[in-house]
Amino acid sequence: MHVAVIGANGGIGREVVARLADAGHDALGVVRAESQFDAVRERGGEPRVGDLEGEFVPALQGADAVVFTAGSGGGTGWDETLLVDLWGARRAVDACVEHGIDRFVMVSAYGAGDPSASPEAIRPYQVAKRCADDYLEWSPLDATVLRPTTLTDDEGTGRVSAAFEHPEAAGAEIPRADVAQTVVACLAHDETVGETIRLFGGDTPIDDAVQSDG
Repeated sequence: MHVAVIGANGGIGREVVARLADAGHDALGVVRAESQFDAVRERGGEPRVGDLEGEFVPALQGADAVVFTAGSGGGTGWDETLLVDLWGARRAVDACVEHGIDRFVMVSAYGAGDPSASPEAIRPYQVAKRCADDYLEWSPLDATVLRPTTLTDDEGTGRVSAAFEHPEAAGAEIPRADVAQTVVACLAHDETVGETIRLFGGDTPIDDAVQSDG
């Protein structure tokens, strides 16, 4: 499968590219600048330039699926959050609909389930994520939304705890590597289409966790 990874040079995106390559997929690493190409190649991906605030549709050419793991970053203002995390995500969904790319995995955030319950300082970010998630869910695409809790740079364990939207209990922090491996598992399991899955650190093998609706 040819999988375009939007945000391929981010903390999760880098891990996704490497794990897609390990799984035998062709990872198309979509990044903002050619200066990031080597980082994509080092992880086994094919680098492509695509700017969510400008032109990015050509970077999706030939893709069978899209993984959206882009983000404006904690050092930017709310204007960038709107332009990247919300509007950029919506533009990516529209591009997939227009060009017949049916499969889409969105890496969102745990607090997007209920932005009003988030700390005030990050509430706008959670609102942007939730609105982008809703837009994807309302689209005709075969979509999966992943909402991981607090992220770490720890080594991946290959195990998680996955909750299919209900209940709203919190859980342990999760390595970015395990979120990335869950993305790859979702692409392999059609049972995840139409699901919103909250992700935590846990003890269930990832392939089993994404097939356990309930």
